[in-house]
Amino acid sequence: MVASIRVPKTKRARRELLKHAPKLVETGKKTLILHGTKTSAVLNSVLSDIYHLKRDNAVKYTKKNDNIRPFESGGESSLEFFSLKTDCSLIVYGSHSKKRPNNLILGRTYDHHIYDLVEVGVENYKSMASYVYDKKLAPKLGSKPFFAFIGEHFESAEELKHLKEVLLDLFKGEVVENLNLAGVDRIYVCTAISPTTVYMMHCALRLKRSGTSIPRMELVEVGPSMDLVVRRHRLPVESLKKEAMKTAEHAKKVKNVTKDPIQGRLGKVYMPDQQVGKLTLTNDIKGLKRERREAKKNKEQSKKQKVDAE
Repeated sequence: MVASIRVPKTKRARRELLKHAPKLVETGKKTLILHGTKTSAVLNSVLSDIYHLKRDNAVKYTKKNDNIRPFESGGESSLEFFSLKTDCSLIVYGSHSKKRPNNLILGRTYDHHIYDLVEVGVENYKSMASYVYDKKLAPKLGSKPFFAFIGEHFESAEELKHLKEVLLDLFKGEVVENLNLAGVDRIYVCTAISPTTVYMMHCALRLKRSGTSIPRMELVEVGPSMDLVVRRHRLPVESLKKEAMKTAEHAKKVKNVTKDPIQGRLGKVYMPDQQVGKLTLTNDIKGLKRERREAKKNKEQSKKQKVDAE
């Protein structure tokens, strides 16, 4: 039996659907964090730390989810459903098995369909709670981070190229045009140890005087830190990638046209000086003809009045 497609009947419902639709100019991306059928203590701590870093723009489900196999055909339908339900375009899915211990799947969606996936194994993990540091240096919620990708494998290995893109999308936060240096208080340092392994750590930035206008920066490790070993990855389909990479066309600026929130579109029209004083007046002007007709009519009426009086 084929399910019927529900069409929105009210303007409010249409507006809600438009909010979930893909946009040329993207807003901030939300992250969905999920548990698999079986997870380990290490993986639970990893998912909790990722949620703590992104808690201002993330949704976390704590219940176990069966039948989610993103790399298998049809196994990603539950992920796409949860993505649509929560309006999240980034997915972090954790599972644990004998074949793939401490398995973490990072994925992106486009129009709430799986766009690409990277599967990594977590090793040598240290949680945020295990670090001791001055709590005044703790990064603030929602602050913009720096990224440092160290190693030539990020340019040569296809797996690490893909992982770099996904990590940037996952942790970069809101896209901004201007940035205050004093508000940047964290950095993610990713070091390529081998063509398939990346050591990732999260550090706070301490600004110190340097004698110049640019302060000296010191790194204080605040966690988490871990080794990410790439196991599998799936690149996006070329047609889907082309559609997702569309950018908004910048409209050409029209001279002397402005937009006002109340009056709408406004325009200015510039006219040259007409120099009325130099215009030559002739007897063929319509205004003069009208005056002559009125004067002639008044003269005839005055004559009639004289005749009637006699």
